Amino acid sequence: MKELTFGMLLAVFEEMFGPLLFWLMVAAAALITLAFVYVVIRDRSLESTRLVRAELLAPVGAIAAILFVQFITNSGFKDIGGPIDVIALILIGVAGAVGLTFLAYVAQAVLGGKAKRTG
Repeated sequence: MKELTFGMLLAVFEEMFGPLLFWLMVAAAALITLAFVYVVIRDRSLESTRLVRAELLAPVGAIAAILFVQFITNSGFKDIGGPIDVIALILIGVAGAVGLTFLAYVAQAVLGGKAKRTG
């Protein structure tokens, strides 16, 4: 394994999560991202109040993502073997934080309606 390719990453993720769960997670991430982009385009800006409230949930998303991956892969913190494992864990946490922030922002926008413009 001298080269890291996109196809190899897909194969590894499918092996880790199983094909069904992996593609469901990819579809969910794509839908949440599209909904976030739709809300930003609809409101023509990011509303700071919604964004700050959504960012408050980021640590919850990071921790939940890390615990979810450790549960699915049947591994634990004691199995961390080197720097690449720590980097992977950090990236998983960042992905969970960003995902939950986007989801919380979209939920506030959908439940609260369009942003009110001042000025």
